[in-house]
Amino acid sequence: MRSGFLVIDKDQDFTSHDVVALARKSLKEKRIGHAGTLDPMATGVLVLGVGHATRLLSFITDGSKTYLATIRLGSATNTDDAQGEVISIARPAQISAITDLLITEELAKRTGDISQRPSSVSAIKVDGVRSYKRVRDGEAVELEARPVHIFSQKIIKISRVDDFIDVEIEVTCSAGTYIRAIARDLGNTFDVGGHLIALRRTHVGTFTIENSITSTELKNGKEPKVMQLVDAVRSLFKVREINDDEEISIFHGRAINKNSEKVNSDLQAAINSVGEVIAILEPRDGRLHPSIVFPKAESK
Repeated sequence: MRSGFLVIDKDQDFTSHDVVALARKSLKEKRIGHAGTLDPMATGVLVLGVGHATRLLSFITDGSKTYLATIRLGSATNTDDAQGEVISIARPAQISAITDLLITEELAKRTGDISQRPSSVSAIKVDGVRSYKRVRDGEAVELEARPVHIFSQKIIKISRVDDFIDVEIEVTCSAGTYIRAIARDLGNTFDVGGHLIALRRTHVGTFTIENSITSTELKNGKEPKVMQLVDAVRSLFKVREINDDEEISIFHGRAINKNSEKVNSDLQAAINSVGEVIAILEPRDGRLHPSIVFPKAESK
């Protein structure tokens, strides 16, 4: 079994599950998962964990993400994106009253820590059932707002076509942020409705489109390149180089001493003298405790 990560540039109309299934078939490996769902209409970075690297997917999922998005002002849908049914269209006079400056000012207000109500067609569970399934069954669902963080929100272009305003933006945000909700809320601010018509994810933490393979290429039989576990953990964690005695201690579940008097809460990747990833270590009580330990043969 090989372990590591694949960076997929997901094409439109593929589900995240579709991509996982294609990777399992290509690599002949069942143990593959993804680090955060990307909607079928969206394109861009989808990180897959292979083998024992699946144990690290939560650290990637919890990281920041960057998107290129196009918001359409003047029309609302029941899914807050272009795949839904149009439920309202603004009057031309309402659209003409919205200046580029007003749009810029409103988006500027929506940076930093904000409270956001997720789209009702999200995968969030309500009493054990995913919200989007409840909506499909005809139920009206309104989820509770939750805190998210918008690191930056930059306008790339504002276009006015057919009595609509299309706003292209680049957003870097925390995990749990819904770009569809940004589109919906911006439209609601001007009382004209808004929804997402295009979305591309360009970064997931330190993972980017560079050196990726598209989902179509994967489907057509192109062999994907698996990023080695050691290369991935060096980008995800601080590295603690360990000696042979410390390696033995870790494999027996014992904590090792910190190599600095400074104590912080950062997880560290334990890498041995031959460059193998041995474990993820958690600082606690002044020592480094093994949190995740990788089998010896899977640690490169």
